[in-house]
Amino acid sequence: MRLVEQRHPSLELALELLALIRAEAGERGLALAVCVVDAAGHVVASQRMDGAALGAMRLAVGKAHTAVSWGTRSGEFMESTQPGGVDWGFNSTDSRVVVYAGGVPLFVDGQLIGAAAASGGTGEEDEACVTAGARSLRLDQV
Repeated sequence: MRLVEQRHPSLELALELLALIRAEAGERGLALAVCVVDAAGHVVASQRMDGAALGAMRLAVGKAHTAVSWGTRSGEFMESTQPGGVDWGFNSTDSRVVVYAGGVPLFVDGQLIGAAAASGGTGEEDEACVTAGARSLRLDQV
């Protein structure tokens, strides 16, 4: 099956997922940078749509890294990492950690296989585009 290779997203799957995320972004009038990482946080594929902000790719990669590192959506850390929060300072320890919404972990049969992320819209728009793409491929998310 094209879905996963050794419990990591195949390049074919990553490119298909990126296409679905970009299509959703296009329908919403957004220009995003999109990224898929494997379970170790390594980039499998990434693309920057025409018109996406230059800094959006770094954020998309960071959101995906964050989602796969903790097996949860990157935006889950937004409040807890604010001054006085229980995770204050968490995102200052590793420049790859990005605590904005838009990174979504991907699971197959309950096993974390990687993550996908987008950046360029609001965090909520980014996450909605990624979630729509993952649902289209029937990938489980938290």
